[in-house]
Amino acid sequence: MQSDRPLLIAVIFLVVIGLMSIFSASAPKCVEMGVNPARFLIQQLFGVIVGIIGLRFLSNFHYKKLMSYTFPFAIFVIIMLGLVEFVGVTVNGAQRWINIGPLSLQPSEFAKPAVVMILAGVFYRDANIWDKTKIFAAFVPILAMVALIFIQPNLSMVLLLLATSVAIYICAGGSVQLILGAGALMIPLLLLKGLKGYQSSRITTWLHPEADPLGAGYNIIQSLVAFASGGLYGVGYGSSKQKLAWLPEAHTDFIFAVIGEEHGFIGCLLIICLFWTILQRGFIIAVKCQDMYGKLLALGLTFSICFQGFLNMWVASSFVPATGVPMPFISYGGSSIMVSLWMIGILLNISKDNVKRVRFGNVRSIQ
Repeated sequence: MQSDRPLLIAVIFLVVIGLMSIFSASAPKCVEMGVNPARFLIQQLFGVIVGIIGLRFLSNFHYKKLMSYTFPFAIFVIIMLGLVEFVGVTVNGAQRWINIGPLSLQPSEFAKPAVVMILAGVFYRDANIWDKTKIFAAFVPILAMVALIFIQPNLSMVLLLLATSVAIYICAGGSVQLILGAGALMIPLLLLKGLKGYQSSRITTWLHPEADPLGAGYNIIQSLVAFASGGLYGVGYGSSKQKLAWLPEAHTDFIFAVIGEEHGFIGCLLIICLFWTILQRGFIIAVKCQDMYGKLLALGLTFSICFQGFLNMWVASSFVPATGVPMPFISYGGSSIMVSLWMIGILLNISKDNVKRVRFGNVRSIQ
């Protein structure tokens, strides 16, 4: 049965662009380290292969069967997040990774599909959040994940999970007034008590990066310089100067700035259109799905992927404070590319079921 072709084509384009961009952005760093210039590309290719295998499997694994695996998967994610606190690897002051032999996994990435699966499973009948069953089946595991991710610290992933949860709750028929009231209470509390020193300084830096151009404001200033240098058409593939010595994390958090410098506004517009295609096709799949569980699953997966992608673009363009969120399919990171492709596999399976229902419906109407 054929799945959603435009969605699959958009993802393929993003993966290919991501591989090309990772090689371009990371090769100078590899040369400086004295290793193979294609080191990060090869490692990313391994993640892509595992991700494609998972995508193919999940696109043929009926999405309704995922309900029986939701709780075990959530427990697995919680255990992995707990292990980060004891055997996790610290990079740039954040302890978010686990090394398993030659592999490095970021368990918080697996929390994205886990949260979507949990909420789709408890809200497909109704959006009553005061049900005791929902509290223990959904909110306790989700709060455990959010708490473990917050102390890593990884506030950006926490915000992504909370935003996805709100989107699913509202689309399930939840109370918008309740969300607005909770936000009005929690946001001031978070700003006053919940943010660590470096997190609150990011807001100040975002508003006035020129106040500390060689310190806190350095990254965003160099990112904006990259966009300005690219202009309309860019300086050409592999010709970025910012990635050589000025733009930190050029192959991860700020890879969109490298794309902007090398391929200009046209290249950035292509990335935006591809993510917009995923957003559109994902919502169409959700609308066409005949059952509420599939609708919420499709909507949650689509929102999670696209919101993260646009958030990365907003950070690189200084529309929002720096968050440290990678761009799905584009930024370097094995866990990110694997999980993103697996989520697309589930979306493709839901779209297959839609096509099957339409075909069978046509056959019945002819008879």
